[in-house]
Amino acid sequence: MNKRNDQCGRRGERLFSNICIIPSLLGVMAFFLVPFGIVIYYSMINNPISHNFVGLDNYTKLMHTTAFTKAVNHTARFTLIAVPLALILSLWLAVILERNIKGKSVFRTFFLSPLMVPTASIVLVWQVIFHNHGTINQIIEAFGGSGIDWLKSAHCQVIIIFMFLWKNIGYNMILFMSALASVPRDILEVAELEGAGKIYQFFHIKLRYLSPTILFVLILSLINSFKIFREVYLLTGEYPYGKMYMLQHFMNNTFEKLDYQKLSAAAVLFCLVMIVVITVLLVTENHFGKDVEN
Repeated sequence: MNKRNDQCGRRGERLFSNICIIPSLLGVMAFFLVPFGIVIYYSMINNPISHNFVGLDNYTKLMHTTAFTKAVNHTARFTLIAVPLALILSLWLAVILERNIKGKSVFRTFFLSPLMVPTASIVLVWQVIFHNHGTINQIIEAFGGSGIDWLKSAHCQVIIIFMFLWKNIGYNMILFMSALASVPRDILEVAELEGAGKIYQFFHIKLRYLSPTILFVLILSLINSFKIFREVYLLTGEYPYGKMYMLQHFMNNTFEKLDYQKLSAAAVLFCLVMIVVITVLLVTENHFGKDVEN
């Protein structure tokens, strides 16, 4: 009798749980799965009027589009430089601030303050600093040099890399500080008694416990690296100079031209690349972090 009651109770709990999940599933289908299916459909037709199936022709045309290949190269170069720098610098700052140093709260406030500043204000500051007659050029000219238009020079991508780091390092640093505080102190004490130095403890103990946080920060930094479009758009407009032309500019300009087929094909390719990258990150984190879980 008790077993039957237990079974009925469990079935009732499962049924209630499934009923509670239904609204979320409907939301995911309505706002994610169905729109993504429509995007895939649009990427395989000639136009939204005749709806003639063309297969992978839109993808082939996209690959031969100069603006797309240029945007992909610039975005990939920016991501490969900015994201690892954001990860390494934020982890380094977290390790430094983990120690008992003077002015720790001041440093934390300094690195977190960019999160409270609106994007438009950040862009205004960067324009004042890197404009053709801005602060940097005035300093260079004061020492006898000749200033350049930084936003239209070969160094233009360095500007948005600094902007990305200034905006994101603080939040990543707080995440790493929280993860470092959760590393078991008894393991560190045993390692110290065995004669392990600080460097050995960091690379062989702390990094293993930090692997989930490193994965999270990497994914978060990847997402934020694509949001840099807002800052660049406010700095230079729809068609920025040289290496500041990112993938988001191509998407935005293609949408304004109502070229839905090319836009849909680019969105599908971008989604596939992100799925591959995140899968590699998950597999890597699972490989290096499974011994910690055990």
